[in-house]
Amino acid sequence: MSPSKKSKAPAVAPLSDHEVQQTYSRFQGDLQNLASKIGELEQEAEEHVLVLSTLNDALAEEPDRKCFRLIGGVLVERTVKDIVPALQTNRDGIRKVITSLTEQYKAKEGEFEKFKEDYKIRPAGKI
Repeated sequence: MSPSKKSKAPAVAPLSDHEVQQTYSRFQGDLQNLASKIGELEQEAEEHVLVLSTLNDALAEEPDRKCFRLIGGVLVERTVKDIVPALQTNRDGIRKVITSLTEQYKAKEGEFEKFKEDYKIRPAGKI
């Protein structure tokens, strides 16, 4: 064989049609799960932003004002000045996790595209 013909041979281990279908479905499921989790966390981060905007007004006017926070199913009484830093830390942590999950999503999406390219998989409508 000439070197040009060797480079055209698939560099992936051959899978049966059933294995390809299972792998394709697994990739789709993984991507869907990651997207769902990212969506949930984005919503939670937005809720933190909303609560923080409300509490920042109270912090400026009355930092010793009582407020309540639900921690692990238990309602805890604290002051606004105690709660605001904790909420900011939580919001920042959630944003970091969102960034991490987004990177994982992009990497998994790249693997999926490579898999589809390697096995010449196209949506039914495209030729």
